[in-house]
Amino acid sequence: MSTTTLEAVTRGRVRRTRRRHVVLTVLTLGIVAAFAVSLMAGRTFYPPADVLAVIAGENVPGATFTVGTLRLPRAVLAALAGACFGLGGVTFQTMLRNPLASPDIIGISSGASAAAAFAIVTLQLDEVGVSVFAIVAGLAVALVIYTLSFKDGVAGARLVLIGIGIAAMLDSLTAYVLSQAAEWDLQAAMRWLTGSLNGATWQETVPVAVAMTVLVPLLLSQTRNLAMMQMGDDTAAALGVRVERTRILVIVAAVGLIAFATAATGPIAFVAFLAGPIAARIVGPAGSLLVPAALVGSLLVLVADFIGQFAFDTRYPVGVVTGVLGAPYLIYLLIRTNRAGGSL
Repeated sequence: MSTTTLEAVTRGRVRRTRRRHVVLTVLTLGIVAAFAVSLMAGRTFYPPADVLAVIAGENVPGATFTVGTLRLPRAVLAALAGACFGLGGVTFQTMLRNPLASPDIIGISSGASAAAAFAIVTLQLDEVGVSVFAIVAGLAVALVIYTLSFKDGVAGARLVLIGIGIAAMLDSLTAYVLSQAAEWDLQAAMRWLTGSLNGATWQETVPVAVAMTVLVPLLLSQTRNLAMMQMGDDTAAALGVRVERTRILVIVAAVGLIAFATAATGPIAFVAFLAGPIAARIVGPAGSLLVPAALVGSLLVLVADFIGQFAFDTRYPVGVVTGVLGAPYLIYLLIRTNRAGGSL
């Protein structure tokens, strides 16, 4: 390699690294700003001094309840759940080299939703019971999809198609359960299925934080192997990657994050689907997309929740806002794939 070529490669690498650092910094500042606005603004505005006092544990008349009990757990859960959805989605998309391989497209979220609807309507369980049902169902559906799609390895297209089919069956099951529900159960189930942060509490937030503490380091430890797997299983194996072990580890970590987040907030539509592609567009080809997608997911949920609460005359759950954002992109992606003559 000539000196000129080496210098060009080095400059390109430095430029991509600088761009990545700038994007990560901007995303982090955006999350901090959105988080702060979520705590200060609303039907009543509280200045930063009052918000900081509440966070520090001081008693501020009015603000202690509104900020400390209502807004703070809601904002924290939004940020954590968004990161979980972003990480889970981009992990599947990276591992299977397919932008449609998102948990809310291939049936994992549908499994958690069907289980939650059954737990609410049929078993009459409380919030803890519903969460446990949703987590177990999400993991079980992921196992079923993986098993059915395994044939001398897991092909991305096969897993996506099987996942879409299973998602359709589970959505039908959810519709049947809802058709048998009493009016009060139907309202509770629909509020959960829409994806909502209304009534968020620390009881729902803590399990998500614990899951992230355990699963995020596990997922990040596989960053290099995951990058190798983008080149194909055979190439990754030739480079020393234990392909099936890596795949099982990242699937367990990604599904666990998605399941815990879904159990706390319901299936917030399209966040897992959108976070990875958005991160790829703004970061460029420099390094892993795991951290950028997590930041994008957090920012998406924080901003969408604030828009749903205060941008319209009627308050909308966060899942409605993200659904409006995500559906056009899904249609665009399908049209682009079809015009290119490619498969999923």
